[in-house]
Amino acid sequence: MTDTDEVDFEVDKDELDNTPVLEVPSEQLSLLVNDLHVSYRVFGAKKVGHGPGRDWGVLGRLVRRGAKQPPVREVKAVRGISFAARHGEAIGIIGVNGSGKSTLLRAIAGLIPPAAGTVHVAGNPALLGVNAVLMKDLSGERNIMIGALALGLSKKEVRERFDDIVDFAEIGNFVNLPMKSYSSGMGARLRFAISASAIPDILMIDEALATGDAAFRAKSKAKMDEVREGAGTVFLVSHSLNTIMSMCTRVLWVHEGQLVMDGDAKDVCAAYKKYTDSRAPKKKAAAKK
Repeated sequence: MTDTDEVDFEVDKDELDNTPVLEVPSEQLSLLVNDLHVSYRVFGAKKVGHGPGRDWGVLGRLVRRGAKQPPVREVKAVRGISFAARHGEAIGIIGVNGSGKSTLLRAIAGLIPPAAGTVHVAGNPALLGVNAVLMKDLSGERNIMIGALALGLSKKEVRERFDDIVDFAEIGNFVNLPMKSYSSGMGARLRFAISASAIPDILMIDEALATGDAAFRAKSKAKMDEVREGAGTVFLVSHSLNTIMSMCTRVLWVHEGQLVMDGDAKDVCAAYKKYTDSRAPKKKAAAKK
């Protein structure tokens, strides 16, 4: 599978909560992204195989200094994206795999330094699954404490919210077992529960809802509404257009690191679906060859 192949987590409309997306009008900015560029450097000609490395000696190292170095390729993951977000908005981010959606979120969260441009945030962003640093060898209980403390909660606050986090994540007695024994869905639900427990100013969710059932998606939507009612902003990355339209009022379409479209959820999702449908026959023809 290439970086541009589409992975579809489309959800049946009947499985979604049909209540309208909460409207929280506000003119106060929570985030400003100005001409953002993010680049990676990829080093080629990696050493493969096993066994001890060869001792070249002093003369050998001097000779090798003049040898041709492995090629370095620069990957421009985000290229000149600009937009503003307001308090109370629920913003979806869509695009094919490799388009730069997750990189954009990580740059907003301050986890990746921009190559150019600026990100101005009014508050503390929480990127689901990153701010809540989960360790597979530790129990769910220990991870809840570590993740919630990383989000700024006190030990007392974590203890007070512990049962709510476990109930929200629907992990039951598994909370006492190591995270490595969890299914991917259990891990995703726990990350969401921990990240949302602190009610952050900006909550960023990257594909976490794809693993949940209808009941969990309904709870997730209620939690997103709670964040927004508290003057927060929510970003949701998902390949499920039904999920995006049921939870977001605005959508950003990112393609090859650039912002293609920014507008009403239904309008942007319709344009994106038309684009992906137009690519489908080409994929099938290529597969037959």
